[in-house]
Amino acid sequence: LSIFKKYKPNCIFNLAAETHVDRSIDGPKNFIDSNIYGVFSLLETCKKFLKIKKNFKLIHISTDEVYGNNPKGRSKETDKYMPSSPYAASKASSDHLVFSYIRTFNMPAIITNCSNNYGPYHFPEKLIPKTILNALNQVEIPVYGNGKQVRDWLYVEDHVDALYTILKNGKLGEAYNIGGNNEKSNIEVVNRVCSLLDERSPRKKGIYSDLISFVEDRPGHDFRYAIDSSKLKEELNWKPIESFETGLTKTVEWYLANDSWLSKVTV
Repeated sequence: LSIFKKYKPNCIFNLAAETHVDRSIDGPKNFIDSNIYGVFSLLETCKKFLKIKKNFKLIHISTDEVYGNNPKGRSKETDKYMPSSPYAASKASSDHLVFSYIRTFNMPAIITNCSNNYGPYHFPEKLIPKTILNALNQVEIPVYGNGKQVRDWLYVEDHVDALYTILKNGKLGEAYNIGGNNEKSNIEVVNRVCSLLDERSPRKKGIYSDLISFVEDRPGHDFRYAIDSSKLKEELNWKPIESFETGLTKTVEWYLANDSWLSKVTV
């Protein structure tokens, strides 16, 4: 609360979370502590701060994974939550906490659920930066199962633009899905990253896709997530700017130009 009092924010964007599904399977406790207890602590602080500053907003950023596996359709804000992993369950729990504070304590909050983000500074435990890092280091690029799991990819700058739009024009107490309209299978993503690297930083022998190795699938792996962002488009006139091709090209070029950053975060 002392930090809130010092800076008197107009809005808090809660993007803090433990997010890696694999680690949530290996050790769920950190996800419970951060994504549930952490959000509870934040909500309690916001509740106290509202007595000091009335025109305050909380934007709670969540994930499409709370909706669970969606083989055919697109998940809407009104769909029930069916999380599969401890990570997704912890995020679903945090969403429910925020909704309860909206209802019970009139918390001026908005919840957003986004699809897979990618772009510069993405930590290399995630699929795209991990593929780039492993390829450049000439080591195996692991792909779960048959690689046909489908995700919707959202370029990080489009996500930021959506969050700013929601801050300015979003309705308090509502939830908004944010998708990139770029559904790709994991193997498609990995192959495209390899092709971009082949064009910009070719191997001395062979091509980068030669490094792809299919590994045992992770437990409870959802086949497909897909977001319906029509509410955000129709009510707030937002849509993503980047196609997957333009966004991925920018991303690969950024990592090639910032290998020193990669070396610092992978030591």
